[in-house]
Amino acid sequence: MAADLRKQAHWVMALSVIAAAVTAVVCPFVGGSGMDYAKLLRQEAPDWNIFLNLRVPRTLLALLTGAALSGAGAMFQAMLRDALATPSSLGVTAAASLGAVSAIAFYPSDDASFPVVWLAALCGAAAVIVLVSALGQARRFSSFTLLLTGIAINGICTAVILLLHSMAGITRSFQITHWLMGGIDAVEYTVLGWLAVAIVPASVWMLRMARVWNVISYGETWAIGRGVDCRKVTWQGFVVGTVLVGTTTAVTGPIGFVGLIVPHLLRKVVGPDYRVLLPASIFGGGAFLVVCDTISRTVLAPVEVPVGVTTALLGGPFFVWLLWAR
Repeated sequence: MAADLRKQAHWVMALSVIAAAVTAVVCPFVGGSGMDYAKLLRQEAPDWNIFLNLRVPRTLLALLTGAALSGAGAMFQAMLRDALATPSSLGVTAAASLGAVSAIAFYPSDDASFPVVWLAALCGAAAVIVLVSALGQARRFSSFTLLLTGIAINGICTAVILLLHSMAGITRSFQITHWLMGGIDAVEYTVLGWLAVAIVPASVWMLRMARVWNVISYGETWAIGRGVDCRKVTWQGFVVGTVLVGTTTAVTGPIGFVGLIVPHLLRKVVGPDYRVLLPASIFGGGAFLVVCDTISRTVLAPVEVPVGVTTALLGGPFFVWLLWAR
């Protein structure tokens, strides 16, 4: 029986890798407007330019973002031993959004560059880590305390974002509104390169810690009895999660529920072993967001629906169902 479950889990992990590869290859060819594939094969304009400069970067951005958000969600759920723990529910996404919105609102230029927004988003997410660290030193560290803190942080950050939005000029107000919807847009390959530099090492670290996440998921007492420094590992995990969420949020805006839906559904199939669940979540999350983005730009073509709206429409009912199931 155990051997069959392990075999099934590894099959699911392999399928998630295949799904990520297939969506990355197929989805750039799918769009709201028809494409002349004969011209594309001959690399003739404008079809080749649209494919190479718009659709391919957009698909790669969705793949990297989905992998980062889903992997971070699975890691937070392991650290806090709670299926509802995600970057969004812990306030990390809201704080990163506040930092990015502040950069857009106050940057001297009318168009804040990626490094400025990225640094501001990281600072916002890091502020949450400092707050949680201070809270953990003042009182006993617990997942319940962190989740309640995340609810409070979400409310505070949302209020400040609305204040900045009301104070910004018309141009920047429009930029903030568009950014807050959460969207996958075509970006330069240099931006994708910087994203990969931040996301790939962080993901590798998470995978190397899979055995530790397995031990921690059984409880803090169990983990301490087996030589795991829970406090140190948890703070390291928060730092890695901050890099993942802050980096992706700076580029795409807040995209919710990816870190909740994908790890939870995969856990139902592969079980709680993070040696399988984490890589399956990373590749599955990438495939999931690529599919969501493809739906967003084709279902109402030529109008594009922000992918954050699509994931919210899927994740909201799923979150309610998860609460009732608990």
